[in-house]
Amino acid sequence: MSASASILKAIDPRTTKLNLMLIAVPLTWYFAYIANDSTAAFFASMVAIMPLAFLMGRATEEIALQTSDSLGGLLNATFGNAAEFIIALFAIIAAYEGITSGTEVGLETSKTMVHLVQASLIGSILGNLLLVMGLAFVWGGIHYEEQSFSQTQVSANGSLLLLAVMVLVVPTVFHSAVGGSEGASGVENLSHIAALVLLVLYVLFLLFQFKTHSHLFATEGGHDEESTTSKKDAMILLVLATIFVSWMAEILVGSVEVAAAEVGLPHIFIGVILLPLFGNAAEHFTAVSVAAKDKMDLSFAISMGSSTQIAVFVAPLMVVIAWALGVPLTFEFGVLETVAVFMAVMIANLIAADGKSNWLEGAMLLGAYVVLGAAFLFHP
Repeated sequence: MSASASILKAIDPRTTKLNLMLIAVPLTWYFAYIANDSTAAFFASMVAIMPLAFLMGRATEEIALQTSDSLGGLLNATFGNAAEFIIALFAIIAAYEGITSGTEVGLETSKTMVHLVQASLIGSILGNLLLVMGLAFVWGGIHYEEQSFSQTQVSANGSLLLLAVMVLVVPTVFHSAVGGSEGASGVENLSHIAALVLLVLYVLFLLFQFKTHSHLFATEGGHDEESTTSKKDAMILLVLATIFVSWMAEILVGSVEVAAAEVGLPHIFIGVILLPLFGNAAEHFTAVSVAAKDKMDLSFAISMGSSTQIAVFVAPLMVVIAWALGVPLTFEFGVLETVAVFMAVMIANLIAADGKSNWLEGAMLLGAYVVLGAAFLFHP
């Protein structure tokens, strides 16, 4: 089968009903460029990201079948976070343009964009740790009484996440303790140093996982199913889907302010809940579907691995980019956001510590996510 035939088969609605939602892609184009309806473009782009993210997840699962679960999980986390990366990048650019404009409106837009970046990063961590992992545990638990996964993954990812949480807590506490302009300046400098340290540690983590201690992450028993697509075709599908997701994310971030004002939703709720909910659709679909096949190593690598990558790679990279542009993006995310992500990491680590899962543990994670979501919905 040719590459074009493989891609056409992958997007065929007869393959999966979710592909019907790809109609949202041309609708987003119409609302954004023809009708100039920002609110409609905002919601259409969020819907469009879901099937595109599913195609990314499908492509990475095919790649995982031909490589390893750990590499497949890393690829899925990387490309699954493409939407969050693009959203944050364009928001930082918008903040930079607002600062350089020198107007009050521009400065207010800059503050809004900075808060949106911080909220989306926090929301991605919460969504992957509580929602995605919770859904995977529940769906897998329905099919199997008990499932197991590598405790090495729990230990390595959990330790990095706890370190990242410390990085989030310290700037907030520092600003509260010092206060004033000196506190704000100190938080920026502290965030810059912490961002560089986290990026170095993430590189070392990859070296540990794939080079020096790769045997600790090896899964037993191999794959129990065969790939239906060549690695080349899967890579082509992955790249194309990522390009379209990036396009949709660009439209989404450009229309978020108008949509928030017209619908009446708080920016923090859009950033923490809505954007990661649709942007993490790749993790949602893939982590849950492979959990039903009792491939919990891949499912766990996607859910917690994606949170680790957001906390230790994407977030510090955004801080460094903002630093280069002169945008005051720091790790001071606010008390509610900091406490929420701290509790999420602690709960996820405690539940996953034994390397086993069941549907009740998944329900606990989902319950925690609902409570936090309600807190952000009613946040003034």
